[in-house]
Amino acid sequence: MLTARIAVLVSGGGTNLQALLDARDRGELPHGSLALVIADKPGIRAIGRAREGDVASAVIPRRELGFEEKVLAALRNYQIDMVVLAGFLGILSKDFIEAFRGPIINIHPSLIPSFCGKGFYGLKVHQAALDYGVKVTGATVHYVNEVPDGGKIILQRAVEILPGDTAEVLQRRVMEQAEWKLLPAAAEIVAAEVVRAARE
Repeated sequence: MLTARIAVLVSGGGTNLQALLDARDRGELPHGSLALVIADKPGIRAIGRAREGDVASAVIPRRELGFEEKVLAALRNYQIDMVVLAGFLGILSKDFIEAFRGPIINIHPSLIPSFCGKGFYGLKVHQAALDYGVKVTGATVHYVNEVPDGGKIILQRAVEILPGDTAEVLQRRVMEQAEWKLLPAAAEIVAAEVVRAARE
C-alpha cells in the first residue's frame, strides 16, 4: 500500500473538505489519497468542491432507508481504507463502525470534552461556549467510536474568544485558526499509521 485511500463524509459547504484538498495539493498528505466524497444531501457545495478537486463523489441521503448499508457498499466499491467526517452531521451506529473496520476520524469545533456529544454541532457549539463564558475554545480531531465525540483525541488546537464575539464570528475564527489546520494534519497522521500497518 503506497497511500491510504480516504473517503470524506460531508453534510454542507465542505470547507473542511477544501482544507483537505488544499493540503493534498500542497503535498501535505503524502500518505493519503482522497478517493471519494460522500454527501448526505443533494446539491450541497461540498459536491462541487469534490468535482473541482477531481475526487469522485456520491450522494446518499441520510433519511433514506439503508443509509449506512449504502455508505458501506460505496466504501467497499472504492476500496476505502479510512473515513474522515468533515462537517458530517449524522451519528454513525456502532454496527457501522464495527463493519467498516478501518479508522474513522471526526473534526469537532470545541476542545473536547467541553461542548460536545449529541446535540452539539455547528453554531450550537459556539453559542454554548459564549453562553458559558469560557475564554478559550478551539477544535478537536478524534477517532470515532460508538459514543458521539467520545473517541480518543488525535489533535487539538485552542482559539481565544474575544469580547463582542457572536457565534458566527467565533465559528469562522475556529475554522481558520484550528479546523482547517488540524484536520489535514490529523488525516496525514492516521493515513501514515494505516500505511505502516499494511506494510507490517
